[in-house]
Order: sequence, then C-alpha cells, then structure tokens
Amino acid sequence: MNQGIGGNIEAIGEYRAQLGETPVWCRQSGSLLWVDILQNRLLRYWPNQAGSVDVRPMPVFTSAVLLTSEPEIFLVVSQSGISLYNYQNQQSSAVCAWPNDAHGTRPNEAAIAPDGSLWFSTMDPTAQKAIGSWYRVCADSPTPQHLLGGLVVPNTLQWIGENVWFADSLRHRFYRATLQPHGLHIEQEYQVNGIPDGSTLTDDGELINACWGSSCLARYRIDNLQLVESGRIALPVSQPSSCTFGGPNLSDLYITSARDGLARPVALDGAVLKITTTIAGTPARKFRI
Repeated sequence: MNQGIGGNIEAIGEYRAQLGETPVWCRQSGSLLWVDILQNRLLRYWPNQAGSVDVRPMPVFTSAVLLTSEPEIFLVVSQSGISLYNYQNQQSSAVCAWPNDAHGTRPNEAAIAPDGSLWFSTMDPTAQKAIGSWYRVCADSPTPQHLLGGLVVPNTLQWIGENVWFADSLRHRFYRATLQPHGLHIEQEYQVNGIPDGSTLTDDGELINACWGSSCLARYRIDNLQLVESGRIALPVSQPSSCTFGGPNLSDLYITSARDGLARPVALDGAVLKITTTIAGTPARKFRI
C-alpha cells in the first residue's frame, strides 16, 4: 500500500494532540510547527536538536501558525483574530479581528497563497451546520475578504495553476475553483471516498490527502483537471488530519493526527508521524508583511 513512498513510519516526540493540525516546515530554522486546536497550543520540533519539541500556549481555537517574510515572526490564525507572533520574545500584535460575519464559528484550514496573502476557513464548532466560509487577508488590506460560504468543514488549500483546490470534509468532496472579483467560483466538484482533511502537494503535482477516520493518506493525480486516486498510505493512527513535506530535501512526510472523539485511542493517536520518502514536496509559502 505504501509503494513508492519509502521507509518506516516513526512518531515524533511524546506529545499527543487532541486535535493536531496544520503542520508547516520552516526551512530557515530546520523545524516543524503544528498546532493542537483544542488545547490551544503551538508545537515546534527540531530534528537536529536531539528531537526537541517546544510547546507554547496560544489563543483559543488557534488552527494555524504559518510562516511570514520575517524570520521567527509567525502568523497566528485563531478565533480571536489574526495576529503576528514573535517567537523569541513571545509577544503578539494584531493584524485583523475575527470577521464580523463569522459569529458562532471557529477557524479551521489556513494557508498562504502564491501572492503572499492568507486564506483561512471558518466552521461550526460542532461540525453540524453549513455556516463555514473561506476568507482572504492581505497585509496591506487586513480586513478579511469573504470568498465563499455555505460550507460545513472547509479543508485543504492547494493552488495548481489558475485553480484553487479545496475540500468540504463532511460532504466527502473536493472542489476546483477560481478566484473572481466577487470571490471564489466553483468550477467542478469531485466526490471521494471517506472524509478528506488537510493535504499537501508533491513537487510533481500529486495531491496527498489525510483521510480522517480511515487510518491512511490518499494519493491523487490531477490529470486534465480530473482527480484520480492512485493509491493509499496506511497509518497507525485512526484520525490523520493533515500532512506536509519537510527535512533538508523536503522528502520527509510529516502527518498530524487527533485523538478527539475516540472512545479508545491507541498510543499513537494524536501523534505527529514521519515517513522518510522517495518523493519530495514544495517549500511552504510566507505571508508578506
């Protein structure tokens, strides 16, 4: 099942997240950042520093901590708004408030677009109502721009050419969309098996998606704008939530997971996993400040 990926799967550190999410590799520091949304924590792992993991408190419902154009200044997406976090002195400064029209929601997916802007999603904290949306924020125009609404659990953000690919997890669908002056316009829908969560791209354009509740990653080829599953990667966790490539050659695949909602979580549920692969990813983008 793991053919073409590479070696053994190992767990990173002893921390087990309630809801691990949004892994990001910082090439400049050689470290991995991710969050535990339900425990309001930022975690950071340095492979070359005896595998140390640093744990920092974050605002409530922090769903992502992303890179910026300034070293050791990170962009924090939380229910209290968007802010910049200085890792050295642990000080924060506001970028913008939580969207006025997003009352009763929490953040979920977040990523930096090719133009250096932040895109993030909102969702019903109970994942029942279709009140989720996509928003976009630029440093020079920090008021969140509403892009698309009516979603349940908006997940995955990947830009391929002129298209934006995203998922609505509980609708079991991927979407291909384009950014128009009025917001996101859905061009095509793709039904998939299981619950698609966060994704990453390989350097040759393959989409690797965390399949929530299915103990695996799904691999998709995008051929002539069609989404074609090409294989699955078995994992020793029930709820993988997202993934990214890291390491000096961007060939280490890091996978976050969650133990929230599991009646009998096993020892690795909630861990970050690492697979040393035979493929490679692309560098994480940076928010322009």
